[in-house]
Amino acid sequence: MSILITRPTPDGEDLVDRLVSIGKSAYHLPLISFSTGKTLFSIKKYLNFLHTGDFLFIVSQHAVKYAHIQLLSSGTQWPHKITYYSIGHKTSSKMYSLSGILSKYPQNEETSENLLQFPELIYNISGRRALILKGNNGLTTLQHTLQKRGALVLCCECYTRKPIQYNGKEQYNRMITLDIEIIVVTTTDMLKQLYYLIPQSHRTDWLITRQLVVTSNRLAEYAKSLGWSDIIITKSANNTTILRALQ
Repeated sequence: MSILITRPTPDGEDLVDRLVSIGKSAYHLPLISFSTGKTLFSIKKYLNFLHTGDFLFIVSQHAVKYAHIQLLSSGTQWPHKITYYSIGHKTSSKMYSLSGILSKYPQNEETSENLLQFPELIYNISGRRALILKGNNGLTTLQHTLQKRGALVLCCECYTRKPIQYNGKEQYNRMITLDIEIIVVTTTDMLKQLYYLIPQSHRTDWLITRQLVVTSNRLAEYAKSLGWSDIIITKSANNTTILRALQ
């Protein structure tokens, strides 16, 4: 029995290495790669949008990394006197390691829905400014909810996700040879990509019969809509939490 990890580099490789080190059989099939986002070079302008007491949201480690590199190259510092938020612990840790700035994040399930439960993001938010550092898709819930609550929201596309193209029949045959029984997927886009990668004739008789490990209730609901029933939900998308679930 083997585990297929679809996380992108370097997280996917790290998780495979950790699984192998505890005696598990694991393989890496990264489904996406990353490149510079379309509006990253305007990040200084976006940061100038923020005033004292406003909010900055960071959706992932990739957003932190690309944003910080761009700020360094332009001689710009992260603003102070605003409140920083991250979707999860790992993103918060990355922000702190690069900038020394602490960001708040949800302690239970690491999702935008839970992040939005912070009291200061519910009450007296009307008229406040919010900047979201994100990729080229996703997290519309965060943006739309903040706007509904009266915040003035801007989004900076710091990085772009690009699907990696594979031959579906070849990958299906490889997964059969590797005896893949468990598949780890961390985003809706990647699950959709994996589903349509596998030849149609093998989606229902093989793919959706694999045990699926996902990182949010929302992703689990999408998996159910595709036909999965054997689903494990982890509390966050960091490798330590996923590893614990797989153990």
